[in-house]
Amino acid sequence: MFLRLVRGAFLRQWKKMLMIGVTVALGASLATAMLNVMMDVGDKVNQELKAYGANITVVPKSTAVISDLYEVEGGISEGAYLREDELGRIKTIFWAFNIVDFAPLLDTEVTLPDGSTVTAVGSWYNHHLSLPTGEELDTGLPALRAWWTVTEGAWIDEQARSGDEAPACMVGALLAERMSLHAGDTLTMKGTHGEETCVIAAVFDAGAEEDGMIFCPLDVAQRLSGTEGLLTSMEVSALTTPDNDLARKAQRQGPESLSVADYETWYCTAYVSSICFQIQEVITDAVASPVRQVAESEGAIMEKTELLMILITVLALIGAALGITNLVTASVMERSGEIGLMKAIGATNARISALIIAEVLMTGILGGAAGYLAGFGFAQIIGHTVFSSGVEMKPMVIPIVAVLVVIMTLAGSLPAIRFLLQLRPTEVLHGR
Repeated sequence: MFLRLVRGAFLRQWKKMLMIGVTVALGASLATAMLNVMMDVGDKVNQELKAYGANITVVPKSTAVISDLYEVEGGISEGAYLREDELGRIKTIFWAFNIVDFAPLLDTEVTLPDGSTVTAVGSWYNHHLSLPTGEELDTGLPALRAWWTVTEGAWIDEQARSGDEAPACMVGALLAERMSLHAGDTLTMKGTHGEETCVIAAVFDAGAEEDGMIFCPLDVAQRLSGTEGLLTSMEVSALTTPDNDLARKAQRQGPESLSVADYETWYCTAYVSSICFQIQEVITDAVASPVRQVAESEGAIMEKTELLMILITVLALIGAALGITNLVTASVMERSGEIGLMKAIGATNARISALIIAEVLMTGILGGAAGYLAGFGFAQIIGHTVFSSGVEMKPMVIPIVAVLVVIMTLAGSLPAIRFLLQLRPTEVLHGR
C-alpha cells in the first residue's frame, strides 16, 4: 500500500516532483563542482603562482649566519659556496615530486670592453639531469623568471650548443641600451681567472636590478671566477601546503621542539618549512629558507579561495532547500483533502509524514545523481577555463554530496511536514 501511495503521488504530481528533482540537481551540481575544484585546486593554484618565482632559496650556512647577524638579505659571503654535484639530491627528498623547478646561481664580477664592471650570473637554463633514481628532467632559470620579457632573441638553449661553439649569454635591457648591444652580437667578459667571449642570445627586460646584469651558463661563470663545480645559491620552486599552527611552531622553535607524533605529521606534510628542512638534510652546509612573501601569499590565496567555494556551496544548498520548501508545501496543500481523508480513516501523522518524506527523498536521490554528473561537468569547465587543465574526480565527494542532498531535502521538507501536522481532518473534509 505504501509503495502504491508513493507511485500515485508521482503520477498525479509529476510536474512538481520534476521541479523538486531539478532544484535538488541544481544544488547538488554546484556543490559537486565546488567541492571537486576545491579539493583539486591546491596544486593548480600553486602551479599558477610558480610564474612569480621561487618560494625557497638555498645558500651556504656561513652566508645565512652573516645575514642573520647583520640583518641583511641577498649578500653572499666571500668563499661561501654550495656544490654543484649535490644539486640532484634535491629530487631524492621525501617531497621530491613537489619540487617543480630549481636552478643554481653563481654571481661574479666581470669587466667589459668599455672598462665597466658588472655582475655576471651563471645558471642553468634547460639543463638536462640524469638522477641516480633513474629520473630524467630538464630544469633551469626560465621557469623561475617567467615574468621576464625577452625583447630580442630567445632564452639560452644549453642543449643546442656544441662543443666548439661560443657560449651564449643574455644581457639586461639597461646594459644593452648603454653599450648598444643586440641579440647576435658578441661580448667579451674578463673575470678574475680568465676571459670568455659569448654570443648574445637575448636581451631581456626584468624590471629590476637584473636589467644591468649579464646571465650566462653556469660553467662560463665558474671559469671566469675560478670556482669550477661551485655555486653561491640555489632557487627552488615547490608545491607547498599552507602553514598552520604546527608548521609555524616548527618554523619558530625548530623541529626538535616537536613531539614525536607532531614531528612525523610535520615532516610528512608539504609545509614549506618541512621541505626546507629536508633540503638541508641532503645539501652539505646549506640553509634553505622560504621566500616569505611568496609562501605566505600562496597560503592566503588558497585559504581565501577555499573559503569562497565553501560559501558558494552553502548558499547554493540554502537556496535549493528554500526552493524545495516552497514546492513540497505547495504539494501538501494541494493534497490536503487526500491527507485529511487518510487521517480520518486512521492514518497517523508519523505515517503520513514518512510518506511525504519518502516521496521527496526518492526525488532528491534521483535529482542528486543527475546533479553530481552535471556538477562534475561544471568542474571540468571551471578547470579548463581558469587553469587550462581538467579537474580530477575525487571519490570522497560522492558521499559528501549524498549527505548534503539528504540534509538539504529533509530541511526543505520540514515546513511542509509542520503544515501537514496542523491539518485537521474535520476542517479539511468540510472545505475549511
